[in-house]
Amino acid sequence: MVVVRRKKLDKKTGAKPGKERILDAAERLFARHGFYGISVRDITEEAGVDVALVSYHFGGKRELFAAVFQRRAEQLNPERLAMLDEVRRAALPGVPILEDIVNAFTHPLLERSARGGPGWKSYFALVAQVNNSPEWAPVLMTQHFDPLVDKFIAVLREALPGCSAREIYWGYQFLTGALTLTFAETGRIDTLSGGLCKSSDLDSVHERLAPYVAAGFRALCGRANAAGAAGPKPAQTAGAPKSVRRR
Repeated sequence: MVVVRRKKLDKKTGAKPGKERILDAAERLFARHGFYGISVRDITEEAGVDVALVSYHFGGKRELFAAVFQRRAEQLNPERLAMLDEVRRAALPGVPILEDIVNAFTHPLLERSARGGPGWKSYFALVAQVNNSPEWAPVLMTQHFDPLVDKFIAVLREALPGCSAREIYWGYQFLTGALTLTFAETGRIDTLSGGLCKSSDLDSVHERLAPYVAAGFRALCGRANAAGAAGPKPAQTAGAPKSVRRR
């Protein structure tokens, strides 16, 4: 269990309501240590509040974790939906190109992580944890992001007529995996590239992610369509020899 030293509150910190201080502290500590790596007391000591306030405002540790996840999702989702709608309207009477659709889906996340301050940085590190968790992802990702993802998939299907839903969902799976690794900012690419690339360089991610993902969607759909056009291989005639030996 992590031991967190009690911090002295200055006037600026003390001006925040206790509930907000708890959410901020929990966000930082959950992002750094995970759900099981800290206690409620660790969080309240970090926040500088009485431990009973967690029960009063949230009920328990699990409910607090869910509240931390929900707080910023409620800010992000309307912005991302608005960008998807704008991209769709701007392309009328046609359909938007894939790069614009992917940008509308990912840019608000990357922008907030890059320039939204330490709270957003912690939040996206937490999103990366949750998205990789069989325990939390089916609950929190489903509850807070599935309606947005459904809209994203619908716009993708408009832009990729004739592409099977299966290929589009696989493409989404690969996109969300790329985002999860990006938000983790592990520094692995820094080491692999000898410093040529940096995991904290989210502007470079933004420049490259949409073209990369759009090309992947096109390739998956093109591959599936080509396989379908080729049709099934003709079956061998019953009783016919599989091969003829040369004499």
